[in-house]
Amino acid sequence: MAENAGLENHRIKSFKNKGRDVETMRRHRNEVTVELRKNKRDEHLLKKRNVPQEESLEDSDVDSDFKGQNVTLDAILQNATSDNAVVQLSAVQAARKLLSSDRNPPIDDLIKSGILPILVKCLERDDNPSLQFEAAWALTNIASGTSAQTQAVVKSNAVPLFLRLLHSPHQNVCEQAVWALGNIIGDGPQCRDYVISLGVVKPLLSFINPSIPITFLRNVTWVIVNLCRNKDPPPPMETVQEILPALCVLIYHTDINILVDTVWALSYLTDGGNEQIQMVIDSGVVPFLVPLLSHQEVKVQMLSLETECICCISWAISNLTISGRKDQVEFLVEQHVIPPFCSLLSVKDSQVVQVVLDGLKNILIMAGDEASTIAEIIEECGGLEKIENLQQHENEDIYKLAFEIIDQYFSGDDIDEDQSLIPDTTQGGTFNFDPASNMQAKEFNF
Repeated sequence: MAENAGLENHRIKSFKNKGRDVETMRRHRNEVTVELRKNKRDEHLLKKRNVPQEESLEDSDVDSDFKGQNVTLDAILQNATSDNAVVQLSAVQAARKLLSSDRNPPIDDLIKSGILPILVKCLERDDNPSLQFEAAWALTNIASGTSAQTQAVVKSNAVPLFLRLLHSPHQNVCEQAVWALGNIIGDGPQCRDYVISLGVVKPLLSFINPSIPITFLRNVTWVIVNLCRNKDPPPPMETVQEILPALCVLIYHTDINILVDTVWALSYLTDGGNEQIQMVIDSGVVPFLVPLLSHQEVKVQMLSLETECICCISWAISNLTISGRKDQVEFLVEQHVIPPFCSLLSVKDSQVVQVVLDGLKNILIMAGDEASTIAEIIEECGGLEKIENLQQHENEDIYKLAFEIIDQYFSGDDIDEDQSLIPDTTQGGTFNFDPASNMQAKEFNF
């Protein structure tokens, strides 16, 4: 015990920030958090290929002419412009299957072959929805590649036709067009804003209805996430205003995949500055985010997604504490975010723990003169004990931050002094052993 106390004192002295400007410290923590957030979000798919697990019998019948032979790109290219509908469909499907291969699809080879304009032309064939579907699928997988490959699809003028296909009477065609647009939007803010300018938001959101198949709705939600991504520049305010009501609906969905993507979208929006944060607050979704921190419903069946859900919620809340104004952070605290937030300090994911610590510290900093009230809430919900335990964490950034919080908000200036000799209050009034102090109301105004 004495050994642990000695180690604790050593670490505190090593990592104290006496004399450092509070804003400098906060800026440093925020930079670290932003980097963590960037690394974590890299795991969340910007683009995705449509790779079927197995071919249907119908598919096998259609492209039977290509089976058992080595079909060259020249043959595919020639047959894709055939006047024979069966031959043309079979060729486009063969191209799609090449692009759907699990390993190293020949995207560049197909682009160089000159097939892009042919596939885009197939999107216009309202008389042949099967051809539209196969061409859209092939273009989706081309757009799932590198930025240059995505740009090739954009430059072939496919985007206006994909937007047109959102109104197709054939649901599989609509869904494939949504998927293709998601890959294009995910390429970056320039493509995102281009697709927005052509009017993608309204038809996309129209798919959110009770009759939509769950797989289709998952794709729609994923595209909404991509619309919310990037803050250099952020999405247009008008777009955020259109999307938020949809997110307020999706946040109640029982499908964990949809819930995770919905919270990721909100996480991006709370990372976009005061105006976007205020729009999120005004939407009324924040009070529903807080209970999700202890979401338990699908833990057994979908543990990895459950963990991701909690992770992205913690990011959304931490983003608000970093980028928000004092009144916005105050609103968050009023939603009783601190107890469930503190409960995440015992999870195994080090990135989540660090994000939560950053969020708690930002709240304490924002509280200013009311920091003692926040500290009391943290202590009473068991957060202080968890932070104290994190002083022994193997991650240097975590135990360093834990010591900073303890040192600045839960201890005196002279931590090496014999506790029995400490008077009722230190020079700065840090300590106060008056029992009446514990009776203060948990009300504050930053």
